[in-house]
Amino acid sequence: MPELIALKDPHRESRVYSARTVIAIAIVLGLLTVVFSRYYSLQVTEYESYKTQSERNRVQLQPLPPKRGLIYDRNGVLLADNRPSYILSVVRERVADLDTTLAELAALVPISEGDLENFQKKLQRRRPYEAVPLRFRLTEQERARLAVNRYRLPGVVVDAQLLRHYPYGELFSHALGYVGRINEREAFELDESDYRGTFHVGKVGVEKFYEDILHGEVGYQNVESNAHGRVLRVLERFAPVPGVDLTLHLDIRIQRAAIEALGDRRGAVVAIDPRTGGVLALVSTPGFDTNLFVNGISTADYSALRDSLDVPLFNRAIQGQYPPGSTVKPMMGMAGLESGLVTPETSVPDPGWYKLPGDSRRYRDWILRIRGTGHAPRVALKMAIAESCDVYFYDLARRLTIDRMHDYMQPYGFGQRTGVDTTNERPGVLPSTRWKREAMAQAWYPGETLSAGIGQGYMLATPMQLAVATSVMASKGQRKVPRLLKAIDGEPVAAPLLEPLIANDSNWASVYDGMREVVHGERGTAKKLAKGIQYEMGGKTGTAQVIGIAQNAVYNEDEVAERHRHHGLFIAFAPLEAPTIAVAIIVENGGGSSAASPIARKVIDTWLLGDAS
Repeated sequence: MPELIALKDPHRESRVYSARTVIAIAIVLGLLTVVFSRYYSLQVTEYESYKTQSERNRVQLQPLPPKRGLIYDRNGVLLADNRPSYILSVVRERVADLDTTLAELAALVPISEGDLENFQKKLQRRRPYEAVPLRFRLTEQERARLAVNRYRLPGVVVDAQLLRHYPYGELFSHALGYVGRINEREAFELDESDYRGTFHVGKVGVEKFYEDILHGEVGYQNVESNAHGRVLRVLERFAPVPGVDLTLHLDIRIQRAAIEALGDRRGAVVAIDPRTGGVLALVSTPGFDTNLFVNGISTADYSALRDSLDVPLFNRAIQGQYPPGSTVKPMMGMAGLESGLVTPETSVPDPGWYKLPGDSRRYRDWILRIRGTGHAPRVALKMAIAESCDVYFYDLARRLTIDRMHDYMQPYGFGQRTGVDTTNERPGVLPSTRWKREAMAQAWYPGETLSAGIGQGYMLATPMQLAVATSVMASKGQRKVPRLLKAIDGEPVAAPLLEPLIANDSNWASVYDGMREVVHGERGTAKKLAKGIQYEMGGKTGTAQVIGIAQNAVYNEDEVAERHRHHGLFIAFAPLEAPTIAVAIIVENGGGSSAASPIARKVIDTWLLGDAS
């Protein structure tokens, strides 16, 4: 069969070619339509949106943290400073692999578990393109290593920032307080716009109380950056407003003198200028180095402070609540005189003990175990204050009753927070029948009135309250809220005034005579202080029991554990004719007032005579 040969069909080929051409053109036109549609969308319809996104990648709004206000003492000595420090931060959006970057950074500079933990927490709360701090206080060597490797660490930033520094550390630890890193709770409580770019906030003390004005206001700048996040130029800048500088009433000379006089003993000293209400010294020992807290204290350092038996983190000056002991006797004397129950000449028999009518129990005077009898056959107010006669004040307390005693003592500042401008102040306890009923659901007993009359029993006071009460006594009833703050940016700030305690001048004079005899009298309980003194001082010794003593038992200090020994207290003001300083001292487990009274002499000498030796 012959082979069939296909003949060429030009017409058919022409039709196929034409069809394919049309299809190809249609596809091309379709693709061009898509391209132009997308182009139109990018350039016209969605222009503003993509322009904004582009600008966001190229232009950033960066916060500018304000400079924290400085803090000075009354003499212009700088107590809280700002020092430059370099911070290692990461911008998450510019990091391709965060885990790898963190590992590379850890190979270059030390990064602790705590640093990583804080970084991860802040990472969750940040704003887009906001740098999150990873390490603070980079050394020169660490900065150099990071700079050399910067080309392979996109998104890693090293910035300079001012960090708080306390030149005197422990000396003002409880007076100033400290700043620390913003924690998770504070991050939710603080206004985010006020703390952008800021990693620290006042934690306690003056630093926290005046946080609002010390912090300042955040500024901003628009910057242009390249693809690696490096800033090319600043487009616009709004400068931050620095925090205000504070001048305190605190005097570094007195603060240092008080701490040196306390030595390694636990205790507190508060000194107030009764003319202004200014707090000249606020000491609690032991203290701690506040610089440890600025960038996050290590676990080991914090455990050592937290677990110490001496509780150095406890501010004894405003948080320690102690029986005030006999330091309340001048105020009790004023209550007796003002109520008309006694006169300066009124005397009571003193066999060395006191008995309530119809009660066989003997309430002993401290002098009984020394002399075997009382201070004198009969004791009046001047001797009662000078020699700290318990029997006199047992009798006065019984006649006053606990509720009248409460009413007379309250204006001196007992049983309530003084309002001093710091944090965590405690109110103490000024007992009354109502207080016991509400606090303990129990009735008040007459014997408890006698204990309160000599500053024992339920009565508790902070050293700050004792200093305020002494200041009221020194100023003859002028009452001011104690203040650490003296001036803001050089402008004086007056202490708030309270309603004065009105009393007869002759009654003030009578109590002053007794307080003078405490130091300058032949039988005063602090007569040793008068040796070589160049001014007259009014004072009152006090001893507060730590453990109970049975009625017929004898207290032997050598047989008592150190932490169970009596607290020693002393209050004083000077010069007697026109007081410019009032002090209150407590020495925990000091054994008695003899441990506290020399500290008062040292503090007052430093204030009046400039003796800081």
